Amino acid sequence: MFRHLAVAAAIAAVPAIAVAHHGWSSYDETKPITVTGPLQSVVWGNPHGTAKMNYRDKVWDVVLAPTSRMTARGLDAASIDKGQRVILTGYARRDGAAEMRVERITVGETTVELR
Repeated sequence: MFRHLAVAAAIAAVPAIAVAHHGWSSYDETKPITVTGPLQSVVWGNPHGTAKMNYRDKVWDVVLAPTSRMTARGLDAASIDKGQRVILTGYARRDGAAEMRVERITVGETTVELR
């Protein structure tokens, strides 16, 4: 009996997990923003890289592209790290959360399109 309940609970949780992950429609693509400064942290992982950066007196979550795409386009884990000064262009969340989806990153003289 317990096993059936556990399986049912796991199946029921799948849609909730899918909804909890941000969809691209969560971001306001009509208002691009550009942020310049050092990264506070970087996570090079899947399903996509992430970082944190100060912007508008808050620590923002930065959603990058999948690591395989970034690497294929010339941006690898050694290129961006904590303290690295970058220029990010992307879109803020519509709901006002301190999070942005990055479309373009510039590190030094190199600009990489992420989408």
